[in-house]
Amino acid sequence: MKKQSIKVSLLIIICLGAFVLLGLYNDGKVSAVDKNVYKDIKLFNEVYDMVKKNYVDEINSTTLIQGAINGMIKSLDPHSSIMTPDLYKELEVETQGHFGGIGIEITLLKDILTVVSAIEDTPAFVAGIKSGDQIIRIDGKSTKDITIMEAVKQLRGPKDTKVTITIMRENMPTPKDITLTRAIIQVKSVKVKNIEDHIGYIRIASFQEKTADDLRKALKEVSEKLNPMNGLVLDLRNDPGGLLTQAIEVSDVFLKSGIIVSTRGRVKAMDSKAMAKDDGNEPTCPIVVLVNEGTASAAEIVAGALQDNGRALIVGAQTFGKASVQTVIPLEDGSALKLTTGRYYTPKGRSIQAEGIKPDIVVKYIKPADDAEDTAWWEDRIREKDLKGHIKPAKEDGTKIDESQNKDVKDSSDLAHDNQLKTAVDILKSWDIMKKKLNN
Repeated sequence: MKKQSIKVSLLIIICLGAFVLLGLYNDGKVSAVDKNVYKDIKLFNEVYDMVKKNYVDEINSTTLIQGAINGMIKSLDPHSSIMTPDLYKELEVETQGHFGGIGIEITLLKDILTVVSAIEDTPAFVAGIKSGDQIIRIDGKSTKDITIMEAVKQLRGPKDTKVTITIMRENMPTPKDITLTRAIIQVKSVKVKNIEDHIGYIRIASFQEKTADDLRKALKEVSEKLNPMNGLVLDLRNDPGGLLTQAIEVSDVFLKSGIIVSTRGRVKAMDSKAMAKDDGNEPTCPIVVLVNEGTASAAEIVAGALQDNGRALIVGAQTFGKASVQTVIPLEDGSALKLTTGRYYTPKGRSIQAEGIKPDIVVKYIKPADDAEDTAWWEDRIREKDLKGHIKPAKEDGTKIDESQNKDVKDSSDLAHDNQLKTAVDILKSWDIMKKKLNN
């Protein structure tokens, strides 16, 4: 997504929001609503005045108001947040695929700063930071009550500077300090390699501005080398997601027609539906998509689109389950509001929020016997449903779904000695053999 198009889209979003507010203003029911709002505002003013006058130390008004805003946004869901001007700039840089830091995805799990995944080939990944690790201190300072944005600010920094994180892991007797040297994190969005018997492998690590273009190049490269390519493994494991526009474009690379994804919000004008178009160069070979509990957001959109359109077989473990849409709205002071504005649905109208994509074939990851590390803690990876205040799943008509009916599939994943990848390759081999047999 280009910066100019982002700004235009956000301007439209802001205008739509203003239109809705003006529409509500003329609603006959607004007077009753206003009374409750004014009552709450009066209470806020009373508390603000008491704190301002009586708190043990003199406190800046801006600090109080900023704290109130942060508290309001924090009460919504784990993905809405206020970004300072610096963090907003970092977000824009991050979508381009490079930034200074240690290379981890983090969240708040039961109010504890927790690692979702370590990005491949980064300082955190090399140091052995794993999903589920709790970060209890950063440079000796407690992370209790820290926000995601504050943690990001502390963990990121210039190349070659150091940061020490203190982690706790299940079955770890005492906290462990790990000192990491920050690097320029250049996330290579798409990786490609050839596997035996004319089977290609493409991994998408995250969805950035050029992911779809990189995917097209990778497909051309592997197709020319294999010639013919009898099968393709699309690996979306531990892909935390990224840009919605890129998820749609990536899905369209494999689909000739059909719905890719639909989004629905409380404001009807925000509803949308993305459709695939026939470009005439979509791959025709069988596809197996590998997923696991680290597959989230934009990656789940792709998996759901290919699954519901019957274009690929989904193999692995149940995915993370983040099916909410965040809109980034710039504010006057250079900061920005990242606000959850809708849910997305798969082509068949499924909401996977707090549930995830369920594989067609569940394959539990088997840890290699020569890896002596105790992996019992790994059996219960973090998912969207574990996050405090997560958005509830809902049907396309807005009806809420009972989460207690969502059965979880537990699994683990690692790329070394990969039984899940082996299963995918075996399926594609069998597919090709069966096709040849049936044609004889």
